[in-house]
Amino acid sequence: MRELLTELKSEGEDSVTDASQGNTPHQLAEQNNAAMELINSVTGVDEEGRSRQRILTFAAKRYANAIERNPEDYDALYNWALVLQESADNVSLDSTSPSKDALLEEACKKYDEATRLCPTLHDAFYNWAIAISDRAKMRGRTKEAEELWKQATKNYEKAVQLNWNSPQALNNWGLALQELSAIVPAREKQTIVRTAISKFRAAIQLQFDFHRAIYNLGTVLYGLAEDTLRTGGTVNPREVSPNELYSQSAIYIAAAHALKPSYSVYSSALRLVRSMLPLPYLKAGYLTAPPAGIPVAPHSDWKRSQFVLNHEGLQQASKNEQKQVTRSLSGRTGDFSPDRRAIRIEVPDIVSVSACADLTLPPGAGLCIETIHGPVFLVADSWEALDGWLDAIRLVYTIYARGKADVLAGIITG
Repeated sequence: MRELLTELKSEGEDSVTDASQGNTPHQLAEQNNAAMELINSVTGVDEEGRSRQRILTFAAKRYANAIERNPEDYDALYNWALVLQESADNVSLDSTSPSKDALLEEACKKYDEATRLCPTLHDAFYNWAIAISDRAKMRGRTKEAEELWKQATKNYEKAVQLNWNSPQALNNWGLALQELSAIVPAREKQTIVRTAISKFRAAIQLQFDFHRAIYNLGTVLYGLAEDTLRTGGTVNPREVSPNELYSQSAIYIAAAHALKPSYSVYSSALRLVRSMLPLPYLKAGYLTAPPAGIPVAPHSDWKRSQFVLNHEGLQQASKNEQKQVTRSLSGRTGDFSPDRRAIRIEVPDIVSVSACADLTLPPGAGLCIETIHGPVFLVADSWEALDGWLDAIRLVYTIYARGKADVLAGIITG
């Protein structure tokens, strides 16, 4: 969520890199007066809102005075934009109040000025993108909305370029792309959706317990599954099938619910997708593995076999057990006892999970699971499949580390 009305920043290292586009003092005064008129005419929806608006109006006067003294004060412009943006959220339905869109448009002008004066002001690009997104939402699925969503994605991209360690910006970037994908022509949609998936995934990689990004990734995968099914499924056998996309979607939604079981939105979504999980597991699929207990073995000794993941750990299935897992994927409950000769990794033993590339591994998408007992190396069927395994294992560990393993257990075994 954006942080509004923060104290004026003191970024002494940043220098002014551009003039204010040649605006005369008279033009600046007119712009300031127009913005102040908007602020002054806002009435809150209740007493708390009116009290808040009085504070915002006072702050706006401070920033207007600061800009009159120094038209190149980008901090004052940025903070004034924040005031306008929050005032837009405070607009009542009273006909005497200015429109929310007018306030947001004025805020966007201030962000534009601030970023021209200081092109490295990443918070301004981020909040500017939020203001543009709010304007786009008011316009439905129109051409004007499409252009606004495109502007928003560009500003989120700039914010991330300037501050890569921002999971919230990546998440919002993904949401903007998701909204854009619903408006653009069909031929452009899938590329935008897959870009949105990459942004949500990047946000999760920065913050493993970021439940909003986890949930959003689940919803965008669900939408992709629906679209793929509606268009007749995949033509390329290397592409992920609709059923697999539904299963992936369910993993992320289940994980979001496990992290925040009190969120009703997550609970409702889980009821829709729970049956798409390979119950009683969170994930089931194939990995190429060395013989148990021999992490470095000749390539010829590595075998592709089925693995299952639940709240307790990652388990390799024997040939007989694989039949039980296959039956469970068809809707029949199947469980099995651990085979001592199979690879098994307990969740509490996990130290880290990462992609890897090593000449000692067979060709393919390498997966390294560092444990307290040493590393375990596996190879996924594809790089896309590797992303799914990496996310699923990290999510299970994060849920365990947050003390929510019992919630996940209830989802997949209840």
